[in-house]
Amino acid sequence: MDSHGQYEQRLVWTVVDTGIGPLLLAATRAGLVNVVFHATDPVRDRALGRLASRLGAEPVQAPGSPPLAEAVRQVEAYFTGGRRDFDLPLDWSLISGFNRQVLRELARGVPYGQVVGYGDLARRVGQPGASQAVGVAMGSNPLPVVVPCHRVVESDGGMGGFGGGLETKRRLLALEGVLPEPLF
Repeated sequence: MDSHGQYEQRLVWTVVDTGIGPLLLAATRAGLVNVVFHATDPVRDRALGRLASRLGAEPVQAPGSPPLAEAVRQVEAYFTGGRRDFDLPLDWSLISGFNRQVLRELARGVPYGQVVGYGDLARRVGQPGASQAVGVAMGSNPLPVVVPCHRVVESDGGMGGFGGGLETKRRLLALEGVLPEPLF
């Protein structure tokens, strides 16, 4: 609590090196709130500025804090093949409405090593004509990798888009055995 007895938002962050490059992980007291790809210094600084603005809290680098320590452990285990599912509290405050509904369905309904089409995911949330809106939801996912938007593909087998870049999507799908590992 702050000096006025109000609940103070705490926002902690760290950067984890992974097989797809550095990932920024940010968490609040409620849980993991953001994962950002390609977290070089400039990308990290922009992401932290956006989070501070959206959440009204100054980000503090605290890799050993309880909400981050477990997230780091699980992310590292995922990238070394020791974990297939994430079991973390998630803070959904950066997303709402249809997008949140779609992402929650994705998180609970599309397991490791499987993919789903945009249209199939739209049907799962009761909006069969909303495949393009599902694409928008994937693009606004504040928790990529943990909420596995890389598992959403086009119905004709195409990769579709991906906020982390198509090469990152390919590498994540190869890690999960959906695609063959690249030769180079």
